Amino acid sequence: MANDSDQPTVPQVTMTLSAIAATAATPRPSGETLAEQSTRMILGITQQLADTSLATQGTWVLSWLGVSPGNANLAYVAKNTDGSNSFAVVIRGTIGNVTDLLEDLDVGTVVPFNLVGMPSPVTVSKGAMKAFTEVVTTSTAGVTLDQALRTVLGQALPNPTVYVTGHSLGGCIATMVAPYLQTLTWPDVKPNFELHTFAAPTAGEADFAAYVDSLDWQANERHYNINDLVPQAWNNLEEAETDQWYPDPGPAQVDAVKAVISTLAALPGPNVYVQPGKDDALNGSYDPFDPSVVKKSLQDFMGQVEFQHANSTYLKLLGAPDVQSGPVVSVVTPVGTVGAPVEIVGSGLGQGVMVDFGTVPISKEYVLRDDVIMAWAPAGVGVVDIRVTNNLGTSAAVPRGQFAYGGPAPVVVTGISPCSGRLGDQVQISGVNFASDVQVYFGDNLATLVDHAPEQLLVKAPAATVKLGKPATVNVTVLSSGYSSPASPADEFVYLE
Repeated sequence: MANDSDQPTVPQVTMTLSAIAATAATPRPSGETLAEQSTRMILGITQQLADTSLATQGTWVLSWLGVSPGNANLAYVAKNTDGSNSFAVVIRGTIGNVTDLLEDLDVGTVVPFNLVGMPSPVTVSKGAMKAFTEVVTTSTAGVTLDQALRTVLGQALPNPTVYVTGHSLGGCIATMVAPYLQTLTWPDVKPNFELHTFAAPTAGEADFAAYVDSLDWQANERHYNINDLVPQAWNNLEEAETDQWYPDPGPAQVDAVKAVISTLAALPGPNVYVQPGKDDALNGSYDPFDPSVVKKSLQDFMGQVEFQHANSTYLKLLGAPDVQSGPVVSVVTPVGTVGAPVEIVGSGLGQGVMVDFGTVPISKEYVLRDDVIMAWAPAGVGVVDIRVTNNLGTSAAVPRGQFAYGGPAPVVVTGISPCSGRLGDQVQISGVNFASDVQVYFGDNLATLVDHAPEQLLVKAPAATVKLGKPATVNVTVLSSGYSSPASPADEFVYLE
């Protein structure tokens, strides 16, 4: 693709294609078959590829999509209709949190990676090999990835370009899928391959990296955010054990963070992993960062890791527009009985959304406007998360998106001020559903209540518990009506020395 001032760059395009691969990755909470979810994925990906505001400019069309059993991995093939004679193989890895993603790679065990035409086998992790195998053997209507690519290239002009790309675990798998495609015979039209990975952990050892780099590439680039922990795995994860992995304003590591990183860094055992490709650091400083997760705590550290690794952060670093987001639930009517009207407020809640109360789907709802749905509570008991699904995705479960059958309403802390101080300092706590029996804890210490209102409390900070395993940053927890408020970065209080 041209790199003129009015044209997006290849990394902008391939990262956008990679971000689109995460469309509708979460199954509907009330349950759906893999075929039903695949249909949502196809509709959502098609919708995003047609979006002219993205770096893909609305010129790419979906040719094939395959989802492995259990929705573990996904790949799709797309064609550019702008006359550039370019195509893309896009890989999506397992969707989950960063720690789960890294542990899924099973890097403590290595296996041979041996393709037809290779001079000798090379070494990759067992987990990466399993994911690769699923991607290249998954079929849709009897058609596998390489067969789908052959079909679409059969209509190409001479010298087509095929981008092989993926973000995160998808990028890791792409480093195996791309050489696999290179070893195949292309009797009709021989493509020129480009490998572009983003935030990819390492798939194999030095012999694997050397083999990948020895192939005939039009481009072979590894794009990464220098503040992202995931591409440090598995060749440089120990570096993150330093107190200054994230410089000021943080978060700096506490002992719990160092323990998690040390555990992950030890997973490869004696295996020495090496990244293939030409390094392309997308930044040179601690920018951007999420200012809401900079305190010295495990949850803030992992929150910053998630932010630095996110598709949206990579698109921002590349100067590319973000892809369309799925629906979001912000707040719901918190309490009611079966059949009661429930107002659901959020974003992306347009026509065609599907609403679930826990694992129970509802069939009757209507959209008051794009950000409000009125639904009627189905049969149920206890406290359930209300979540909304459309072709782009499924809303996350959030504290203020809970519905309590028969009450009382769930208790949530939304903020504290100030968020740091000493013994005896007055702290204002904002939230919802603070009943008259309210108690407030700073870590495991009970605070003195000064004033009470249903959505605001004033307390005096109790003494801090300072010992091994008890950090200076604690969660402020409100107990009321049988609930304890869920912990979040919004309720953290830092004891000053």
